[in-house]
This record gives sequence, structure tokens and C-alpha cells, in this order.
Amino acid sequence: MIKAVYIPCAIVQREFGPRPIAYAFHDIDGTHSRIRDWPPVMSIVLHEVIEHGVYDGYDSDEAVRRLAAQAGSRPLPETDAFCVESAGLSALTQMEWALRRAMEEQTVQIPCDPAVNTLKVQKIYAGEEHLDSFAEPDSVKEFLSVHTPRLFRFYEKVLNAYCRDRNLELAKKEPERFRIRGSIDFLRYLREQGVVNYFVTGAVVEQGRGMMEEVETLGYPVGPGKLVEEMIGSSWSEKLPKDVIMKRMAEKLGIEGRQILVVGDGRSEIAAGVQLGALTLGRLDADAQRQRELQKKLGVHIIVEDYTNPDLYRILQSGQ
Repeated sequence: MIKAVYIPCAIVQREFGPRPIAYAFHDIDGTHSRIRDWPPVMSIVLHEVIEHGVYDGYDSDEAVRRLAAQAGSRPLPETDAFCVESAGLSALTQMEWALRRAMEEQTVQIPCDPAVNTLKVQKIYAGEEHLDSFAEPDSVKEFLSVHTPRLFRFYEKVLNAYCRDRNLELAKKEPERFRIRGSIDFLRYLREQGVVNYFVTGAVVEQGRGMMEEVETLGYPVGPGKLVEEMIGSSWSEKLPKDVIMKRMAEKLGIEGRQILVVGDGRSEIAAGVQLGALTLGRLDADAQRQRELQKKLGVHIIVEDYTNPDLYRILQSGQ
């Protein structure tokens, strides 16, 4: 167990009382791993949907190659900004936002209540994922049930072609190149002090594939009693927001929020941690100004650029 103690210093954004930390819930992409350079891919895929809808063959192999070649090649103001605002949301929610924007632009023509659709577009942009209280026609539900998972799979194919597969092969030879600096030492420190680490991701978790293959390649063994106890994520068709995952985990473990450390670079995991009453640690690059604004507004306790900052270890002291 670790004893978290408030120490006034540059990395602390909000005061907190002393608390025992026994569990840590970590995001992965951008928090511990740089294998997936996902924002340029997400941006071009969502832009394509908004501009052209879901035409026949929108997710063809040719479309994968074309968008992988275009990713990051030009500014896409709306979808570039959305990737920053939506970091950490379920990928299915991000796909839904683009499909709803296409409905607004009428590049997708589905009978709907335009006011309700626009409201949901705005709420997703603001980081909300629980939208079922706003009733919609069956036509909208059926359309989204088909195309959100289909678009999710398409996005993953473009991501693989753009960077993921290449970076994974490079990471097998140079894993430290794709780890956030000090990451593995930080996880080891937590584990050695009795803190149980969990990975929480918006990606699909499949044994030996995808995100699981990536984290193990980077040197984060996953399994009971290992460096990371378990990795919990989404599925191709079921949206599982991080606040739901974390709440369920806390209930399953029978713990209070004050016993939890939540680590992440996105708004959703920090918001979930604040909601739980956990100690929240943001991992953000120095130039991630908008992300810093978002996390501070949410009430993050600590922000670091990487895990080598000695003040972080002064705050997270070996517990007695």
C-alpha cells in the first residue's frame, strides 16, 4: 500500500488529504504506450464519414489504403479538435459522434428528430456517453447498431495500416522507444509497494492480439499476480465507458475511491476518477495545452509529463 500525501509543488494542481492507495487504474494509449498514434487516423476516418456518409464500400480495402495514406497530411479542424476533446471515450462513442454529425450534414439520411440528434452530438463532444434517456426512432437505433461497430473495425484497420503494425514490430526490438519515460519503473514501484495495477482501455481486449499484444511487447506482463493484474476494455459491439468500468471494478473489489489512483491522458478516465473520489494523475506532454485545460477543469490532482519526476514519488510514499 502507498500513502499519498499532499506536497505543494509544480505538478500538483489541486490539494488532497492523505489517503492510502491500494489499487491503480491506468489508461494505456498516451498514458503508458505510444504504439498507437491514433488521433490522425481517428480524425481522417471521422472526417470521411461526415463528408461522404456511409456509402457502399466505405470500409473497403481500397478505402483503408487511401485513408492510411492521407492520415495526418492536412489539418481537419473539426475532427482534429474532436480527437482532443474525446480522448479516453469509448471508440464506439467516437464513431457514433461522426455518424450523428453525418446525419446533421445529411450525408446520411435517416429519419430522426434533428433536435435530439444535435443534442447528442453536443453531449458526446462534451465528454458524455450515457445518452439513452433521450428517446429516438427505431430507425436511428438500427442504423447505429449496424454502423458504429462496422466503422470501429474500419478505423482499426486504417490505424493498423498507418502506424500500429509497423510500430509494434519496431517495439519488439526497441520497447523503450514506445514507452512513456519512466513508465515501467513507475508500475513496478506501485506493484512492489503492494498496489494492484489494472489497465483500462477503450480498445477491444483479445488474448494475444491487439492491445494485449502491444502491452506485453512493451514489457507489461498482464495476469493475476503480475505487473498488471488485469486489462479490461471494450468489445466490437458493446460500448463500455470508463466510468462504468471503474465503478464496477471498485464494487467488485469492495473498495472506496480514496484507495484508488487513476492515471490517464484523456478526459474520460480523469472524470471517472474524480467521480469516484480517487486520486487522479494526468500524464500529458508539455505542449498538450488543451488537454491540460480539460483535466484541470475536471479537477485533476496531479499532472506529469512522464514518470521520472521525483516529486511524484515524494507524493506517493511507501505506505506504513
